[in-house]
Amino acid sequence: MASRHAEKQIPSEPHWAFCFSMLHKVSRSFALVIQQLDTELKNAVCVFYLVLRALDTVEDDTSVATDVKVPILKDFHHHIYDRDWHFSCGTKNYKVLMDQFHHVSTAFLELGNGYQEAIEDITRRMGAGMAKFICKEVETVDDYDEYCHYVAGLVGLGLSKLFHACGLEDLAPDSLSNSMGLFLQKTNIIRDYLEDINEIPKSRMFWPREIWSKYVNKLEDMKFEENSVKAVQCLNDMITNSLIHVDDCLKYMSALRDPSVFRFCAIPQVMAIGTLALCYNNIEVFRGVVKMRRGLTAKVIDRTNSMADVYGAFYDFSCMLKAKVDHNDPNAQKTVSRLDSILKTCRDSGVLNERRSYIIPSQSNYTPLLAVILFIILAIVLANRSSSWPTN
Repeated sequence: MASRHAEKQIPSEPHWAFCFSMLHKVSRSFALVIQQLDTELKNAVCVFYLVLRALDTVEDDTSVATDVKVPILKDFHHHIYDRDWHFSCGTKNYKVLMDQFHHVSTAFLELGNGYQEAIEDITRRMGAGMAKFICKEVETVDDYDEYCHYVAGLVGLGLSKLFHACGLEDLAPDSLSNSMGLFLQKTNIIRDYLEDINEIPKSRMFWPREIWSKYVNKLEDMKFEENSVKAVQCLNDMITNSLIHVDDCLKYMSALRDPSVFRFCAIPQVMAIGTLALCYNNIEVFRGVVKMRRGLTAKVIDRTNSMADVYGAFYDFSCMLKAKVDHNDPNAQKTVSRLDSILKTCRDSGVLNERRSYIIPSQSNYTPLLAVILFIILAIVLANRSSSWPTN
C-alpha cells in the first residue's frame, strides 16, 4: 500500500517525473524510503541515487569493452553537468535510464550548490574506484573492503553530506558512514552469488580469493552440489566478515535526529541483518534467491520508527543467526564472538523491552494463556486428588 501511494506522488515536471518514475522501476525498496523524506532532501537523494545507478550500470555491463568503459567511469562526474550526454548500455529499465539520462542531468542542475558539490565529489571518487577494479581482481579481504568502499561506502559518505547540507543532521564521521555502506554492499554481494556467477556474457564476482580459496579451487565450484559443505562454510565465513560493521552502523543510527532520515537509514540496515540471518548456513544461496518474505518486509517497514526498534530487530535477527551456528563450522567461534558483541550492544541500550519483535513472539502474547493452562491443569489434579480422599 505504501509503495502504491509513493508511486502516485510523481511530480508534474517532465524531468522530475522521469526521475521519480525511474526510481520506482530500478529500486522499489529504496524508492519507498526515499519518498518519505522532506521534498528538498528527497529530490537530492533521488538524483544522487539515479546518478550512481547509472554509473553502476556502466560498470556492470560486461558487454562494454574495457577501453570504452574506463574513461566513461572516470569522467562521469563531468557528464552529470551535460544535459545532452547519454550512453546506451544496460538492459530493460537500466537502458532507459542511460538513454534518457538528460532528464537526470536537468534535475541535477536544479539542485542547490551544496547538493551538487556532494554528488559530484562522490561520483568522481566512485567512478575512479570502479575503473580501478575493472582492471583488478578482488584478491584479499583488504581489496574487498576497498571495492565495497568505492561502490557503497562512498554512498554512505555522500548521504551524510546531503543530510548535513539540508541542515537536518550533524556531519557523521567518515568511518561510520563508510560502515553503513559496507554492511549493505556485503549483504548484497553474499546474497547475489548465483546471479552474479551466472551473468552473461561473463560473470563478475567480488567474493575475495583470500576467503573462498580456503574452501574451493574456483569460485564457481561452490554452485555444484558435490561442494555443498565447503560452499556453506565459505558462505558463513563471508557473513562473519560482514558482521564487523554492525557496531558502527548502530552508532551511526543512534546519532540521527530527524525521524524521516532515521527511517531512511534504518530500514535498509534492518533488512540487511535479516537477510544475513536467512542466508547463514543456507545452501539455497547457491541454488536460487534467498530474501525476506514480503510479510516480514512489511513488518520491518511498519515497525522501524525508533532506535529501540532497531536495537530490537538487530537483537532478534542476531539471536536467529546465532541459533543456526554449527559448532563444527571452521568460523563458529569467531561468528559467535561477533554476534555476542552485537547482542551485548543491543542489551546495553536498555530499550529492548520498548519494541515489538519481528520474529520472536512477545511475552504478552503467550504469558496469560500459559497461566490459564497451568491453572486448569492444577484444578484437574486437585479435583482428581480430592475424589480419592476419604470422606470421613
